[in-house]
Amino acid sequence: MTTKKRPRDPNQLAKFIVDVATGEAEQQEESGLTKRARAGGAKGGPARAKTLTEKQRAEIASIAAQARWKKQD
Repeated sequence: MTTKKRPRDPNQLAKFIVDVATGEAEQQEESGLTKRARAGGAKGGPARAKTLTEKQRAEIASIAAQARWKKQD
């Protein structure tokens, strides 16, 4: 059973998506590196939060809030 790579052309991509949805084609599996990277990212945030002090977390949150409000202008 071979898997097809996702096409870049929008029309071919649309057909590929329909084929996957109807079961005529199978979606390509993610590479091992991508899977590991996602798993590491899911673990990294909470691990980093444990090492930060309350003051550091508040400062990071403040910077993030300022960036969000700046976008709305």
